[in-house]
Amino acid sequence: MRAIYLKELRSYFSSITGYLVISIFLMVTSLFLFVFDGEFNILNYGFADLSPFFLLVPWLFIFLIPAVTMRSFTMERNLGTLEMIFTRPISFRSIVAGKYLASITLIIITLIPTLLYVFTIGQLGEITNNLDLGSTMGSYLGVLLLVLCYVAIGIFCSSVTSNQIIAFLLAAILCFIMYFGFEGFSTVIDNDGLSFLGLKYHYESMARGVIDTRDVIYFLSVAVLFFALSEMSLKLITQKQ
Repeated sequence: MRAIYLKELRSYFSSITGYLVISIFLMVTSLFLFVFDGEFNILNYGFADLSPFFLLVPWLFIFLIPAVTMRSFTMERNLGTLEMIFTRPISFRSIVAGKYLASITLIIITLIPTLLYVFTIGQLGEITNNLDLGSTMGSYLGVLLLVLCYVAIGIFCSSVTSNQIIAFLLAAILCFIMYFGFEGFSTVIDNDGLSFLGLKYHYESMARGVIDTRDVIYFLSVAVLFFALSEMSLKLITQKQ
């Protein structure tokens, strides 16, 4: 697993992919938070609060994370190297875990510079550092758990097709449905309980600074589910060969 993890991580930074993901994320968030007028502009928000940033992140990751994960298995299948990996003395779970952890590492590296936003907002308030750190840290934890789910979904979509564009579209659609879909369905059928099944409900719960074990268990369960589906998909590929 370690070899696959390092190989994947090196591939992100030996090409433009890693740098592009980091730069696009930081550029877009900076523009929306500090330049463009709108609901995400912190300077117009009136409070020393990073809530607009945490509202924006799920939207951006719906597109950025599928762009990162779409090549995980599709490229291996197109280059014919997936069969070589299968011949190595390594389990399917380790193969998926190596690629999964590499993608998560890239996203975490992308998030680290955003800690500057915490410092900046703390300095902009009328009272210096008058920032709700509990809510901010809870939101960051929610983002990390959301990343675990999005990456698992992206890896799964990459394992079921040999086309990168299809993998990207499938992952983006699935991430959108898992985040916004259940809330939309609950509104249509007038059943608030259905929104509990969506990522948005639990993400917003953690963004309030309340760390509920039910929310953590939910995120981990979704991540494990799609991780297991990715492993099953690889097994089916070997059976077809």
